Amino acid sequence: MKKLRSQEWFEGVNPDVFTSRSWMAAQGFSREVFDGRPVIGICNSWSELNNCNAHLRQVAEAVKRGVWEAGGLPLEFPVISLGEVFMRPTTMLFRNLMAMDVEECIRANPIDGVVLLTGCDKTTPAQIMGAASADLPSIVVPGGPMLKGYYRNQPIGSGTDVWKFEDLRRLGQLTDEAFVEIESCISRSAGHCMVMGTASTMTSLAEAMGLTLPGAANIPAVDTRRYAQAQESGKCIVNMVRNDLRLSRIVTRSSIENAITVNMAIGGSTNAVIHLVAICGRLGIPISLDDFDRISRTTPLIVNVKPSGQYMMEDLFYAGGIPAVIRQIGHLLHTEVLTATGETLAMAYRNAEVYDENIVRPVSRPLYPEGGTVILKGNLAPRGAVIKQTAASPGLLRHRGRAVVFKDRRDMLDRIHSADLDVTADSVLVLKNCGPVGGPGMPEWGHIPIPQKLLEQGITDMVRISDARMSGTSFGTIVLHIAPESAIGGVLAIVQDGDMIRLDVPARALTLEVPEEDIQKRLGNWSRPAPWYRRGYGKLFLDHVEQADRGCDFDLLLSGPDDTLAARDFARSPELE
Repeated sequence: MKKLRSQEWFEGVNPDVFTSRSWMAAQGFSREVFDGRPVIGICNSWSELNNCNAHLRQVAEAVKRGVWEAGGLPLEFPVISLGEVFMRPTTMLFRNLMAMDVEECIRANPIDGVVLLTGCDKTTPAQIMGAASADLPSIVVPGGPMLKGYYRNQPIGSGTDVWKFEDLRRLGQLTDEAFVEIESCISRSAGHCMVMGTASTMTSLAEAMGLTLPGAANIPAVDTRRYAQAQESGKCIVNMVRNDLRLSRIVTRSSIENAITVNMAIGGSTNAVIHLVAICGRLGIPISLDDFDRISRTTPLIVNVKPSGQYMMEDLFYAGGIPAVIRQIGHLLHTEVLTATGETLAMAYRNAEVYDENIVRPVSRPLYPEGGTVILKGNLAPRGAVIKQTAASPGLLRHRGRAVVFKDRRDMLDRIHSADLDVTADSVLVLKNCGPVGGPGMPEWGHIPIPQKLLEQGITDMVRISDARMSGTSFGTIVLHIAPESAIGGVLAIVQDGDMIRLDVPARALTLEVPEEDIQKRLGNWSRPAPWYRRGYGKLFLDHVEQADRGCDFDLLLSGPDDTLAARDFARSPELE
């Protein structure tokens, strides 16, 4: 085994080492714990403000048992936690901040390998992004989904069913009392959303990339197997350090393509597109939206989980989880890639089985012949937009309609349910200024509600377009992530009421039917809105955030020639040698 990085802090006799070891002694550690033991950082995003990650203290204890068992020294450290429900305007505004927190904590401390404890939507990609930039041996330990909800003996899921119940309440078909009763039934444990939202998607893709132990992604948060898996992960990371199995050896172009393929097969969140692109940017892996569309065309949707299907994440785990998915689509994957186990994907998943083919279907009997996420382009989205076709209405996948435009979310909330709103079922609802700069932070505002007067007519879906994101738990014929966004002068900025918009998902096209010379004239008269922030992290975000097609990361955090941890590691001062 090569010399451990932590030995720069703990080996030898000099004032630097004296101070490091004596400070550890103050916590009750004997000197012997430094004798050749890899120091394993446990990066914990636990927070009482984030129910998804509220149990990660206990998960960390299980990881420590495994690290000690394998001969390592576990040292837990906190990073900010991004709780999707509470944080405003959006956790996406702070994903890059968390990634910076993770990266700099790893770089600055005597750590040889790191265990990433993740759960809620942005915590998984943020921690992977930070660890990718530091590039030490790294393993992800997901917190797992919460138990599925039940209401009057019917399973219900966060997000997906909430929107449906809210529509029933607006129609007077569900009382406020019943709505509150459902509130007490839906979230039954710690853990992240129990449908295939962004949290479940990103932990599943972490496994698909090889960054977890096999089967780790979908174990329910409160299942004792979650803690057994965490202990095994603690043992695994020590072996990864001894074999110098760095994150960059696991996350390669091929493993990213595996993650995209699995995302299409599981009906994963549209947000995965942004996060995978951002991870690639940290490692210098070339990727484009065209790669997502190419893989989508050849990958069937086989996982029958809401919002694209019927069941919950708990059911997917019982059906075999991501190992079962890999078993069904192995012929579409790069099975030669390395995983955290040190084995190839083929070897690590050689014993995978499918226990319920109604939940993890064979490719010969898919829910949908193509992947869930589709990339659209056209004059309205020259750099791309996304739609989850498997959660859309088939009859709207080809549609031409008159634009009903909202200048921002406040405008939309003020007018969407007005009896005077000039809207029909064929209209296309257009929401501006909700992108990375305009939101700010690209909030999950793309799930524009159906106008009240149309809902009362029995309309449950219509085409909606914005530069926002939407929750992975959402559904509907909703076009998102339009790039470039309206707040920086994308064509979306000049769409007017009455303009005709054509959506053609099979042709991957999104078109504003306005002559090019008129578009350019409107753009010439357009003025940029005032910035949301003039100081602090908010200003840093606005000054450096990339557009959705480039992952919404900061331009100053993308991979460069001098970005390796070795190039930035701080050695001892020469005078102390």
